[in-house]
Amino acid sequence: MKIKAVIVEDSRLARNELKELIKKHEEIELIGEAENVDKGFELIQKENPDLLFLDINMPEKDGFELLEMLDEVPMTVFTTAFDEYAIKSFEYNALDYLLKPINEKRFTMALEKVKAQLSSNTEETEATQRLTENSQIFIKDGESCWLVKVGSISHFEIVGNYTRVFFEEKKPLLYKSLNQVEEKLPLQSFFRANRQQIVNTNFIENVVPWFNGKLKLKMKNGEEIEVSRRQSYIFKDKMSL
Repeated sequence: MKIKAVIVEDSRLARNELKELIKKHEEIELIGEAENVDKGFELIQKENPDLLFLDINMPEKDGFELLEMLDEVPMTVFTTAFDEYAIKSFEYNALDYLLKPINEKRFTMALEKVKAQLSSNTEETEATQRLTENSQIFIKDGESCWLVKVGSISHFEIVGNYTRVFFEEKKPLLYKSLNQVEEKLPLQSFFRANRQQIVNTNFIENVVPWFNGKLKLKMKNGEEIEVSRRQSYIFKDKMSL
């Protein structure tokens, strides 16, 4: 299976360096390259690559800003000339990072990670182009940023015009409305509990009957979420309760 890849890098020399390395790996198909964030965004939206080689430090907009623009983030390998970014990239849950000039052995190691990740990802694609549990979304809240697997998110909650995302022990804000988020989530595992919250049913530990025909969900992370009366009927049907 070919792995479709794109390069977003402002340096022509660095792009050429990456292309020469890619040529040595028949499983990688380079389907495009871009010299800045805006062109990179257009390229990714058009081609929907499996893999993104992304420079961090670019003029006007940096690589992190590109990730923030995307609804779904491809597997990302950061390329950088600066050690400080290499360390920081782990906060973003990047698949890997490569320090320039890129070592051939180190490049091959990064590709092994890519292939391992691909083999564990679901190949299911919904006609509506919804995300899957293995899809990644990019979240930037203040100075902190994350690449988060959709399946690792326990629930979403409205905060004004934004949405709070709950995963691990973190609760950053996503600068999209809950309705926008709901349109992209996989139907099989996410459920609208009420007007304010969407839950990942895989994180439900217990379901308790509540007042006036409502249900209360006890989540594995300790959170308790009340399901509206209308949604309680739908939830029972969905879960065959």
